[in-house]
Amino acid sequence: MAEANEMPREQGLDHSFNFMTEGYMYILNRRKSFNSDVFETRLFGKRVICLGGEEATALFYDTDKFIRKGAAPNRVVQTLFGKNGVQSLDGDEHRARKNMFMSIMTPDELKRLTDITNRQWKLALSRWEQMDKVVLYEEAQELLCRVACTWAGVPVQEEEVKDLAKDLTAMFESPAAIGPSHWQGRNARNRVENWLIPLINQVRNGEIAIPENTALYKFSWQRNGAGSLLNEEVVAVEVLNILRPIVAISVYINFLTLAIHHFPEEVTKLKTQGEEYSTMFIQEVRRYYPFFPVVTAIVKEDFNWNGYQFKKGTLTMLDIYGTNHDPKIWDNPDLFNPSRFKNWQGTPFNFIPQGGGDYWLGHRCAGEWVTIEIMKVSLEFLVNKMKYDVPKQDLSHSMVSMPSIPNSKMIINNVKRTV
Repeated sequence: MAEANEMPREQGLDHSFNFMTEGYMYILNRRKSFNSDVFETRLFGKRVICLGGEEATALFYDTDKFIRKGAAPNRVVQTLFGKNGVQSLDGDEHRARKNMFMSIMTPDELKRLTDITNRQWKLALSRWEQMDKVVLYEEAQELLCRVACTWAGVPVQEEEVKDLAKDLTAMFESPAAIGPSHWQGRNARNRVENWLIPLINQVRNGEIAIPENTALYKFSWQRNGAGSLLNEEVVAVEVLNILRPIVAISVYINFLTLAIHHFPEEVTKLKTQGEEYSTMFIQEVRRYYPFFPVVTAIVKEDFNWNGYQFKKGTLTMLDIYGTNHDPKIWDNPDLFNPSRFKNWQGTPFNFIPQGGGDYWLGHRCAGEWVTIEIMKVSLEFLVNKMKYDVPKQDLSHSMVSMPSIPNSKMIINNVKRTV
């Protein structure tokens, strides 16, 4: 047992191999073994403090204690986030950039998003009815690529959609990959950024007409603290921070479909108990299944917390998956139970599938509302507007691969619309 004020520490020179082989469970396993929501380890040659649980999440999102600049590994920046994106900013610069994102998360814009998503699901159903089998993960990526580009005001030709969807997918599939798969993500980001930059300049030069309420238009005209327009490379990164996460909702659509298949008793409730139960079901899918494993930050200045010393410059990881499966927060956390969200009294720190804290002032994902609205439309189609079969396949999902999806990518067939 650790002495008073001594942080629990994982013994050994480096635990990168364990981190890679245990995946989503790495931090949670050690939180259980240490009986502590904070411990120290070494990963990839660096001293790292790992945190989990509600109280530790509140600490992690205290901007007086932690900063984001330099926290994300370069392989994550080069594939997932992009250089100088909102995720890497702090202070006034971060607040201004976050306000830019939140400016498109209005009720009217979210309603426009759901209308676009509805139209794309209907078009997808027409295609799927003609197909012998539908690989839902891949089809959802193309569906969501169309949704994302339409909503964001990014003009894309139909013949470009498949390749663009593949590139956007490569960005979120490649951060933890090794070798060619990782470089595929880097190349995809470079390719799409280079495609977006001329569009941004055309918007600024008045050469293409883009609706003023869209991300491409608003971001193109965003100014920095000095009053200058953001450079086009940064705008491209931030437009991708709209497109890429929307396509990543294909992971959640797979898990929605998997949950419907694995828990058929839920279907009657979804059909009869209305939007309230559908929202509970969606939230449980987001809590139960693995999505994003950890987020990182760096200690801003020396401080003490619960008797433990945090030294300036120390890399710190917050356990996203483990906090959503914390038995101190959730009864029977490894059971799928949407009813746990009935009359649920949540906080910004105890349910964090897309990060915690405040949307406006902190680093909680600005697109969380987008995720929920697209999942609502998708669930309505999967339960009430179509029927399909799930043939025999490997529906297991890895707790190591990031992102995790059913191994078969969720194959369905005999698709028919019902309304």
